[in-house]
Amino acid sequence: MNPHDLRARCLLGLVHMSSVFYLRRSFARVREKCRAYAGVVLTLCLLGTLSSAALADAMDQARRIHDRLAGVPPTDQVLLDMTDDINGVGGRTEIDAANRAMDNPGFYNVTLKNWVAPWTNRDQSVFVPLNDYTATVIGMVRDDVPFNTLLSANIVYVGGSGLGLPAYSMTNNDHYEQMEAQGIDLQANLVQMAQTAVTDLPAAGVAGIVTTRAAAEAFFVAGTNRAMFRFTMVNHLCNDMEQVKDITRAPDRIRQDVSRSPGGDSRIFLNNCIGCHTGMDPLAQAYAYYDFDETLQRITYTPGQVQPKYFNNDANFPPGFVTPDDSWTNYWRAGQVELLGWDPNLPGSGVGAASMGAELANSQGFAQCQMKKVFKAVCLREPVDQSDRDQVDTMVGSFTGGSYNMKRSFAEAAVFCKGP
Repeated sequence: MNPHDLRARCLLGLVHMSSVFYLRRSFARVREKCRAYAGVVLTLCLLGTLSSAALADAMDQARRIHDRLAGVPPTDQVLLDMTDDINGVGGRTEIDAANRAMDNPGFYNVTLKNWVAPWTNRDQSVFVPLNDYTATVIGMVRDDVPFNTLLSANIVYVGGSGLGLPAYSMTNNDHYEQMEAQGIDLQANLVQMAQTAVTDLPAAGVAGIVTTRAAAEAFFVAGTNRAMFRFTMVNHLCNDMEQVKDITRAPDRIRQDVSRSPGGDSRIFLNNCIGCHTGMDPLAQAYAYYDFDETLQRITYTPGQVQPKYFNNDANFPPGFVTPDDSWTNYWRAGQVELLGWDPNLPGSGVGAASMGAELANSQGFAQCQMKKVFKAVCLREPVDQSDRDQVDTMVGSFTGGSYNMKRSFAEAAVFCKGP
């Protein structure tokens, strides 16, 4: 055992028996604790007291990184290895320490699950069962799947074979609830599949987590499918409709169900309603073929046939827009919502939910939103000062310039919030 390892193990024993506070303040206490170690360990511990204070700082940071990412304390060996990472032993870095913490199953079964769960329901509650939406996000993070494909990819994660689970079903959530009930390690047992392989959706009808059963049950059910668009904006661009309304856009794609003079006052429409609907309605048109069948408890997709819900309350304003298909246009590429930073390499219009999802997920607004959520999940606070905001901006640059790697973003947030 080399001197560095001996000194580290001596310090680890001290940390277990006493706080770092007392370690710094009392050399006599350090010497007394070190008497428990024989021979050369005692000598190295006494001689290394001054450097041990710095080592204690790194060890405390390592413990904090692990707690924040995995939700549980590290083992002694992992703590020592992470401390070496932070101290640059062998050329390793603080990011290596964070990656080591994310090797713990708790990062996937607890931290990521709790991070994603509120996105999957209208109440934005964390207290919901594991489902295909949540499992798919967790799997994408684990496998470093580019996160800007979240709203468009033909992808879903299921439990591996040999686990005694019921098969994936379009009509119930039993597969995932059994995974959770059995405490199955999601890191080790999630398997990536194509949605087209486990559902009857055609490739043209698949749009990432938008077309998972959980998302459909929450946001395609009843209504007019505007809920799916609204909650996608809330969860993935961190903006609700009031925050993106722009009354300067053309109202030609607003549907018939929106009254042009609510309460007999057209000013309400012109100064309020129009602000949200001019942008939302031509984008939500991408969902025109989707519904959630409450009888069968499954998502339905009717290519070429617009769902009747798009014609609800058509007598409110008969001259309004009549949805003909699932083509969409982003009216917000001009005006004040342009500040969301739309990708200039994309056309801003298209057909179907997947292409519209790509429009949203390749915006700067999407990247900013994801990094703010990661920061809050790891640092346990919103960005509150210029230093925090600068860190979020740095993470956005790393995220968009580094293949949209979400695991890297968690690591960067943990390093920033590791403490002194």
